[in-house]
Amino acid sequence: MSPRAPIPLEPASTDPARIRNFCIIAHIDHGKSTLADRMLQLTGVVSDRDMRAQYLDRMDIERERGITIKSQAVRMPWSSSVVEPVATTYALNMIDTPGHVDFTYEVSRSLAACEGAILLVDAAQGIEAQTLANLYLALANDLEIIPVLNKIDLPAADPDKYAEELAQLIGGDPADVLRVSGKTGEGVEALLDRVVERVPAPTGDASAPARAMIFDSVYDSYRGVVTYVRMVDGGLRPRERIQMMSTRATHDILEIGVSSPEPTPTHGLGVGEVGYLITGVKDVRQSKVGDTVTTAAKAATAALPGYTEPLPMVFSGIYPIDGSDYPELRDALDKLKLSDAALNYEPETSVALGFGFRCGFLGLLHLEIVTERLQREFDLDIITTAPSVVYAVRTEDKKTVTVTNPSEFPGGKIDAVSEPVVKASILAPKDYVGTIMELCQSRRGTLGGMDYLGSDRVELHYTMPLGEIVFDFFDQLKSRTAGYASLDYEPAGEQEADLVKVDILLQGETVDAFSAIVHRDKAYAYGTMMAGRLRELIPRQQFEVPIQAAIGARIIARENIRAMRKDVLAKCYGGDITRKRKLLEKQKEGKKRMKMVGRVEVPQEAFIAALSGDTESAKKK
Repeated sequence: MSPRAPIPLEPASTDPARIRNFCIIAHIDHGKSTLADRMLQLTGVVSDRDMRAQYLDRMDIERERGITIKSQAVRMPWSSSVVEPVATTYALNMIDTPGHVDFTYEVSRSLAACEGAILLVDAAQGIEAQTLANLYLALANDLEIIPVLNKIDLPAADPDKYAEELAQLIGGDPADVLRVSGKTGEGVEALLDRVVERVPAPTGDASAPARAMIFDSVYDSYRGVVTYVRMVDGGLRPRERIQMMSTRATHDILEIGVSSPEPTPTHGLGVGEVGYLITGVKDVRQSKVGDTVTTAAKAATAALPGYTEPLPMVFSGIYPIDGSDYPELRDALDKLKLSDAALNYEPETSVALGFGFRCGFLGLLHLEIVTERLQREFDLDIITTAPSVVYAVRTEDKKTVTVTNPSEFPGGKIDAVSEPVVKASILAPKDYVGTIMELCQSRRGTLGGMDYLGSDRVELHYTMPLGEIVFDFFDQLKSRTAGYASLDYEPAGEQEADLVKVDILLQGETVDAFSAIVHRDKAYAYGTMMAGRLRELIPRQQFEVPIQAAIGARIIARENIRAMRKDVLAKCYGGDITRKRKLLEKQKEGKKRMKMVGRVEVPQEAFIAALSGDTESAKKK
């Protein structure tokens, strides 16, 4: 595959008819980033010498895991004659989006900046749950869908079968489904021609007051906030004074340009173009995603329809292992928030763990990525508490308390507890339907229906409590279906449930870090599991230590850590039994006295192991 020579972009910047804005949507690991690499090479914006795998994935963690976390926009020139008889140069603005369910918010923002979407499906795996979720998002935004099968070079690929599946899904002819290989470059030229042919050109009024939609913003430590915009009406030029319509803040444009794929300054942005603005602002909150940018001199009257704020689904406490690292952790979270709009956090205190932050995430992978970035990019040693969701607790005096942390659960009589529920879609081969149903029913799921996609794949619809999904549901689903099942879920309101708070007591004192809100039917199982785990992890003391699990004042499980005892009978090598008894009674009194004043210190390794479930490595330490 030989790249075409780069073509100057200036002509397309004036004529919206020669601009095509599109994004690539797919399930995780279906080859979006690899296909984007081939497009960059083929259009000549990245030379073979500078090319590297996953070029648009800028973070090390994205490369190592082979996943896209943050959307990236890039502008490519393409010469095509499919629309006009003479070969014409088009400017293709492509956005590479994440594929995991936790980063759907990134995808929804990208879709709002496009007129078309490439729906990418692995020719060896077929349609997955997130493929459908992203497709419905694209259809809701009224985008032109181009169905594409990727990885046709794999020996296990079955393009004919999955082309028919795709055609049935979106309504069309299997022959219209393009077949490409992001690895070898086969079919990529035809795909770019299809984008030019099928994706509509952007529409807007060039003479109207400028209106640009902010679809992303990142923080650069040298240049401040870099704001990514899609021009809808009018135009913006360098050194022009702009206004943010929601905050009414005004700034001067220091630099304006396009990503190609590195930032390239231009003479301005016109109707339909996707580019970036740099105003020198250091606070990312002043360029809110979804806001409308207009000029201060000739301001627009109506803002563009924006986005909804992302709602956190999973909450977890993040604490520094060394308490003196608290200010560094706060600074690190502030900096992460600049590049991750979906991260929410607020300070909280734990009796056991000290000062830390209660953080809200979109899902478990989001939590995992944030904690890994804190450890890697900011060199912090942190501990995270078990993930939980938001509960609404109504007390007997009719007050409603919002609980994101088990320690906030009110005492006294509880009238009702509401928990968030989600609509889950699970796609898997039909052979695994029985095991999936068994798993979902054990997690209090209610079957909503089943749809067969083709002859051997089935989609199950379940309504489930979110609290049952966030812990280890995905791992269990993958292990029970040999890795074939895929999961997608969306919020579906709240429901009342018989939920209780289980406290873990060490020698009669509650350890708040181990408390959990669980269903009453599973409270005993949680209590015995946690008590047994702590019995193995906490070192033996000079006195006996009881570990108890309790619901309110009622103890539901108990384990004992046996006391370490000195052999006080070693010096009694003869004589009456009363001598031995006297020494044992004296020891017993000492143990009782020690138990009254002694405190149990839980080592940090035990906290980390008990909260993560990794008891084996902690025992070795």
